[in-house]
Amino acid sequence: MSPQVFELVLLTIVTASMPLMIAALGELVAERAGVLNLGVEGMMIMGAAIGFAAAYLSGSPFIGALAGIAAGMAMAALFGLLTIGLAINQVAAGLALTIFGVGLSGLLGSDFVGLKREGSPHLYVPGLSDLPLIGKLVFGEDGFVYAGFLLVALAALFLGRSRAGLALRAVGDNPHSAHALGLPVRRTRFLAVLFGGACAGLAGAYLSLAYTPFWSPGMTAGRGWIALALVVFASWRPWRVVLGALLFGGATVLQLHAQAASLGLPGQLMSAVPYLATILALMALSAGTRRNAAAPAALGQTFVAPR
Repeated sequence: MSPQVFELVLLTIVTASMPLMIAALGELVAERAGVLNLGVEGMMIMGAAIGFAAAYLSGSPFIGALAGIAAGMAMAALFGLLTIGLAINQVAAGLALTIFGVGLSGLLGSDFVGLKREGSPHLYVPGLSDLPLIGKLVFGEDGFVYAGFLLVALAALFLGRSRAGLALRAVGDNPHSAHALGLPVRRTRFLAVLFGGACAGLAGAYLSLAYTPFWSPGMTAGRGWIALALVVFASWRPWRVVLGALLFGGATVLQLHAQAASLGLPGQLMSAVPYLATILALMALSAGTRRNAAAPAALGQTFVAPR
């Protein structure tokens, strides 16, 4: 394999892994606060639809990204109102949010199906971007990629090094004890859910603005569900999300190259490779009880403040 082809493969893997990494990071923060939001797919598809519409009408990918974030946060606010404000079952509300998001995105984005626009601009640093192997990989990505890695670094610092992050983890492990200590459990959980929605919306906007710069109903193609599995794979640790996203992104790229190589295998089977990799990874993790113990103790449990 030539250095140019190797660099192209690495670039493709990073591109394919970015929506998974951003969406999984937001869900990780929400789950560390004790909230299980199964509506990631719905928030992503809404971010993709609204982000593309805003970018197409304004001509600015930055405005499109902001619109995608806002769409994801709006969906997350609805989920937070139901599960945190009204104490509705989180699993049921998350599934309903996904179904609602898929349907609403198809309605709102119907006028933009088939339209195309230029992809998000890439960074170019004279001299550095032309370096072999690492030039385009490090100094030639689009803004979404750099924003994604910055979010991972900030989330790791927040959860592991800040007082607010410690409070959030305490809420996720034992909300009743946290409430007894005077911590604002509901507000903490709601803000964590909003952050998860913002990340899911940004991940969706990345799909329609950078990964494939057009809008198509169902273009998330189950990436929200893979992001949910990726949180478990990462053992609820931000930096492991990066490794897991690259692994699943690599599986996606592998099946694309395998189809292009005409190996004689059914295309439907090759398209299932990333999802099969998700199942195998979770099966491997289920054998290790120590790693599964990293889950927040109160994950998925509703909280009603005692009177």
